[in-house]
Order: sequence, then structure tokens, then C-alpha cells
Amino acid sequence: MRKLNVVFVLVFILLACKSEAKADPPSDREYVLTSIITEGLTRPLFVTTPPGDTDRLFVVDQPGEIYVYQDGAMLETPFLDISSIVNDQGNEQGLLGLAFHPDYAENGYFFVNYTAQDGSTVVARYSVSADDPNLADPDSEEVVIWIEQPFANHNGGMLAFGPDGYLYIGMGDGGSAGDPNNNGQDPFTLLGAMLRLDINTEPYAIPLDNPFADGTEGRPEIWAIGLRNPWRFSFDRATGDLYIADVGQNQYEEVNFQPADSTGGENYGWNIYEGRHSYEGQELDGTVKPIAEYSHDLGCSVTGGYVYRGSELPELEGVYL
Repeated sequence: MRKLNVVFVLVFILLACKSEAKADPPSDREYVLTSIITEGLTRPLFVTTPPGDTDRLFVVDQPGEIYVYQDGAMLETPFLDISSIVNDQGNEQGLLGLAFHPDYAENGYFFVNYTAQDGSTVVARYSVSADDPNLADPDSEEVVIWIEQPFANHNGGMLAFGPDGYLYIGMGDGGSAGDPNNNGQDPFTLLGAMLRLDINTEPYAIPLDNPFADGTEGRPEIWAIGLRNPWRFSFDRATGDLYIADVGQNQYEEVNFQPADSTGGENYGWNIYEGRHSYEGQELDGTVKPIAEYSHDLGCSVTGGYVYRGSELPELEGVYL
């Protein structure tokens, strides 16, 4: 595949207000801090680190590679290369997410979210090499869950471990305009939903406190519904609150919120609502409105963020960026 001349840039832009004032409009302040750290990647789309690792960055490249950035340079050999099994033909397909097990230092497990050759979403577990901490074992794949996709877009892609130790997986509605299959409002499909799995049992177990754990009112894997394409989400490391950046249709982008003490089962409204607005004249009681939204007059696809808990910019403490 032809390499594009992509510059990998770390960019932080203030999108919303302090987390303790969740319903307020975005602040007028704006910060843009950029630092070019490497070039030559194809479509880098996510950066993360293993728990407690302050020396390395792991960069996900959409065609199917994960690279390690260490000591001011990108290592030439990929940490993992699964491009031979990844379908990245669509703009929203490919290797889309990476999450390290909370006990990665002990067990060497990490999880990826990728598009299979048939277009399905695959969440799989891999292991780090026993001989080199900067190399994974490409033959160690254990599939956790395989989810068929009706279209090539709205695949979601994010996965992350919550403070409870469970694996959260953001699933888009499966694609095409307007959610034609009504997946966002259907609790019996894994599309258009946030999933929550116990991955310490192979391939996974259902947490007993999932809202549909018994399977009678919805799929037991589901934690929340009503999402269009939750491309990125994050947990506030100080409070455990969950912020979900959900990509909109034609008019509004939104950020949804779930408090740390939630018992799950939220309905974030899609495809009844886009942002805080009725999508096509419909209304539905009991949906959870986003804490922030913006129209396409201000920007395009929302790409996620984090609540700042660093020390370099104290004025941003508690701000979702």
C-alpha cells in the first residue's frame, strides 16, 4: 500500500468545560499545543501506553500495524503487524483500537479492534513476545468477539478498560445514513451500543451487573444503547466518569456522559435524536442528552478527548479536551 506523507502530530484543543459543570456550554478559551514527533506513517489514528509505562508510546496505524515510539524515535520494526488479515479498504475500516490489559506488566495481554476481510468487527487478544518487550507475538491471537457489520462505515473502533477492570467496546450503528436498520434503538443487536465484557474468562464472560445480563430485555453484552458511531471514549482517571464522543449525521456532533456510579442501561438517543435535537421529528422519553454538542458550522467529526489531570497546565485541571 502506498505510504502517504503523514505527519504525526499531538494536538490538544479545548472542546468543553470543566467536568464538574457538565451541562455548561464550551469555554471561550482555546489552547492548541502541537509537537511533531515522527513522519512516514500511513493513517495513524490512536496513541496509548501500557499501564505504568512512561517511556513508550504505542501508535496504531490504520492499515494494520502498531508502532512503538521510544527515546525520541519511532522504532522501525512494528510492535504488531496484522495487515494481512485487516480490511482497510473503507475510510472507517482497518485496525481501529488498542487497549492494554490492566495487568499487562504481569500477563502481557493487549486487545485490538480491527475490521476482518469480510467487513466484520473483530476484538482479539494478543500477547507480547517473551523475548522482546517491543515486539508482540503475531501468532498469539485469541478472538474475543466477532460482530457482523451490514455496511463499511460506523464501525466504532474504540476499546478501553474501565476502572472496574471490564473491557468497554464502542460499537457504531453499522452504517449507512440515518441508521436504516434502527440498530441504535434495538437492544437485541450489538450495533449502536457500548459493550462491557469480563475478559478474564475466555473468550469472555458477562458481568453480572450488566443491565441486560439475563438476556431477556437485550443482549447481555450491552452496557448502553442509542449511539451512532462512538469513535472514541475515555474514562476520567480521577473520578471514573465516562465521556463518549459520538459522531453525528449531517448537523450535530456530540459528547455523551456517564457518571462513575451509573448502573448502565442509558439510551443516548440515536436515531431519535442527533445531538439534543429531534432527528426527523421524532421524540422519545427517557433518553440521555449529550453534555456538549456543536454544529457542522463549527467543525466536522468529533474525535474524542480526555479529562486533563496533568500538572503542566493547572488551569486545565478537570477540563475535557
